[in-house]
Amino acid sequence: MSTIAVIGSGITGVTTAYALARRGYSVTVFDRQRYPAMDTSFANGGQLSASNAEVWNNLGTIIKGLKWMMRKDAPLLLNPTPTLHKYTWLAEFIGQIPHYRRNTIETTRLAIAARQHLFDVAEREGIAFDLERRGILHVYSNRADFHAASRVNELLIAGGLDRKAVTPSEMRSIEPALNGEYFGGFFTPSDSTGDIHKFTRGLAAACKRDGVRFVFDSEIYDVSSNSGGAFLRWREGPVKNEARFQNAIVCAGIGSRRIAAILGDRVNIYPVKGYSITVRLSDDASQKAAPRVSLLDEAAKIVTSRLGEDRFRIAGTAEFNGENRDIRWDRIRPLLQWVEQWFPSVPTDQVVPWAGLRPMTPNMMPRVGRAKRPHIFYNTGHGHLGWTLSAVTAEMVAEAVMTSDGSRGTARSPAS
Repeated sequence: MSTIAVIGSGITGVTTAYALARRGYSVTVFDRQRYPAMDTSFANGGQLSASNAEVWNNLGTIIKGLKWMMRKDAPLLLNPTPTLHKYTWLAEFIGQIPHYRRNTIETTRLAIAARQHLFDVAEREGIAFDLERRGILHVYSNRADFHAASRVNELLIAGGLDRKAVTPSEMRSIEPALNGEYFGGFFTPSDSTGDIHKFTRGLAAACKRDGVRFVFDSEIYDVSSNSGGAFLRWREGPVKNEARFQNAIVCAGIGSRRIAAILGDRVNIYPVKGYSITVRLSDDASQKAAPRVSLLDEAAKIVTSRLGEDRFRIAGTAEFNGENRDIRWDRIRPLLQWVEQWFPSVPTDQVVPWAGLRPMTPNMMPRVGRAKRPHIFYNTGHGHLGWTLSAVTAEMVAEAVMTSDGSRGTARSPAS
């Protein structure tokens, strides 16, 4: 039985481990945390959103970013302090603008394919994760934003998405709790939401039932490979360990860049911080006041998800500030104010704030496939769509491993 090391136990690493275990591989997952899904997979916006597949490489994003630079509460915030990595990443980001259309359409296709994989896994393994299959409603407060969204909608439809424009009255029919005045919206009935942390923990338990081994509190400090396989060296506290595997797959989020550098690869991932708050809905009145349908407010760049009866998740912002996990009050406050403005009957006296670092590549596309060195693969760099895309990129990298090691004919069928 071929042995495989997966580096990282977030949503990408755990879905990868599951896809490989289903194919008959012996899988070991490494993570520096004590449990799976404790970094970016802990408290994101919750949206499984093909409707949010537009990549950010367009002139409008650049102009908005420049306008917002001096606002601490801006939806997109760039710390102007110069670092080589930040500004080379931004230069490459700008260089990808000509590929905006192609990458948006391709991301949409990936997101649609991922959806069914994730639903199938959840049903097969009996994973409860507060899934809501009520669609996602994008709301626009003015004509200019709505018309810009219409142009994006053409690309999403080209990628195969069923998404339609809706009037303000139709928006309130879709989500009766919606308040305020809007110019219009777009509704994607096939999109959904769920708790990424619950899903990843549930899938990790399923992996263990399939024989996957998890090594937590482990810091990978060296990775190498040759024709004989992949070699990992890691620390568990003061103890150093090493082992050889047939293959290794890097799913380490923002840590993937460091590991890739050890291997002689350039995987240009920048940590883009996002924030969320989870509002406790402690009584019947607050539960009725909070929306059930997931929302995206284009002007504020804020998304919402309803997680079960008693939790309301609000998330947003993109902060370019290096590997900084601090939860800043001036970034949390706009999320609270948004709830208080648009859903005034939702109490905000029980709120849990969170911040996580999205692993973003300059072209906003995940890095999936083989490395330069033999027996090394990547499945990383999913940015703000890790929850949305992970189920399909896990299948893609598992197929790449099977093809490379010639085990296609001997490994167990993933459908068995």
